[in-house]
Amino acid sequence: MDLRILGMDTPFFNTLQHMMDANDHEADKYINAPTTTYVRDAKAMASTPADVKEYPSSYAFIIDMPGLKSGDIKVQVEDGNVLVISGERKRGEEKEGAKYVRMERRVGKFMRKFVLPDNANTDAISAVCQDGVLTVNVEKLPPPEPKKPKTIEVKVA
Repeated sequence: MDLRILGMDTPFFNTLQHMMDANDHEADKYINAPTTTYVRDAKAMASTPADVKEYPSSYAFIIDMPGLKSGDIKVQVEDGNVLVISGERKRGEEKEGAKYVRMERRVGKFMRKFVLPDNANTDAISAVCQDGVLTVNVEKLPPPEPKKPKTIEVKVA
C-alpha cells in the first residue's frame, strides 16, 4: 500500500513505506527459497560418488563406504523403480584433551538415488559391503518372449 496516495507524504510516512516495501521483498526471498530438506539432500547426493556397471544379467552400483558398518547403510527401493542408498557417517569418539589439527574426512548424511531401467528385477537385489566398498547388485529380468502369431481358422460358408 502506497501511503503517498492518501496524502501522507511526510518523512515519517516515507520511512514507514520504505520499511513495508523491504519486508515484502524479504518475504518473497523466503517463499522462493529451496527448503532445508531439499538443500540437505542435494548436498548429501553431491558428496556421494558412485560407479554403475551393466553386466549381461545384472547392474552393479559401487560406492566407497570406508569405516561404515552395515547398520549405518540403508538400501531401499522407492516408487517401484528408484534405488536409494543412504546412511550416515558419524565422527569417531574423541579422547579428552585431543583436538583436530586438520579434518578432511567427510561426516554426516549421504544419499544417492538411481532410477532403475525397466528390465531391472526389484525383487532380486543384493547388497554387500566389503573392505569399505558397497556393491549393490540388481538382477535383470529375462527378455520378454516374442509373441507368436495367432492363427485363425477360416471357415467355408
